[in-house]
Amino acid sequence: MNRRLLSICATLAVVAGSSAAEEVQYFPVPRGAGPHDVAPAPDGGVWYTAQRQGALGRLDPATGKTEQILLGRGSAPHGVIVGPDGAAWVTDSGLNAIVRVDPKSREVKTFPLPAGTPYANLNTAAFDRNGLLWFTGQAGYYGSVNPKTGEVRVWSAPRGRGPYGIAATPKGDIYYVSLAGSHLAHVDIDTGKATVIEPPTPDQGARRVWSDSKGRLWISEWNSGQVSVYDPTNKSWRQWKLPGERPRTYSVYVDERDQVWLTDFGANAIVRFDPATEKFTSFPSDERGANVRQMLGRPGEAWGAQSGNDRLVVVRSR
Repeated sequence: MNRRLLSICATLAVVAGSSAAEEVQYFPVPRGAGPHDVAPAPDGGVWYTAQRQGALGRLDPATGKTEQILLGRGSAPHGVIVGPDGAAWVTDSGLNAIVRVDPKSREVKTFPLPAGTPYANLNTAAFDRNGLLWFTGQAGYYGSVNPKTGEVRVWSAPRGRGPYGIAATPKGDIYYVSLAGSHLAHVDIDTGKATVIEPPTPDQGARRVWSDSKGRLWISEWNSGQVSVYDPTNKSWRQWKLPGERPRTYSVYVDERDQVWLTDFGANAIVRFDPATEKFTSFPSDERGANVRQMLGRPGEAWGAQSGNDRLVVVRSR
């Protein structure tokens, strides 16, 4: 059996301590693509950023077929999400721009950062309640794009280098985390001002952030190997260490059931955390060096991009 057919075969696994079964499935993408972030689309397809090939990719899970859309000379796309308009929105560190790809026409529209803006090292994006796209730049910036007018604004982060993951709460509030600065920040979407919120663990390396249905912010801590949660209503924190000797928590995504999905480079695994029971369930990769850098999903599916071996992975709840 060739690599493609073998990789799209599903592996059924009964989760320890649970009566439910999960289906784990892998999909190869073009060799050398280096898929970084992934975003399931409403029509059943799945977008991914082919960072090493300057393209936005799209997978059809029904057939395993992929296509890639070139984003422009010098492109190095990092993050991708699906916007309220149904389009794919990309943070492109190579172009120093935000890119929109139309899901039907495949038209590529670029929103460069304002003239004179230094290299921002763009990372991730999220839409607020007003329909503005907010983004982070690890070189020490964050900003917004107004899709209606095309206006792009950029602010210097209050503590310089580090803005990385960003998320919107159900109410449309915006928070980002700083990897180099090891903190959470709340962005006032009316003024653009960012206010730093200090986690209790110093130098934890806050990498990604995601909101649950209650508006609590879940954070993957790269340096500490923890997952933490911040509740804005009472300004409280809690944190849990991932299982294993040397966990390295990269990404975080909270699904429709408020289950928290994480990726652990140390264990080469996707990890699910149940806040109700405070228990972890691990889904180790079937290949070494998967390096799942980001997760996102849709009901019943948690998707990840395996940058280390040019595959996408999905864990389906059955």
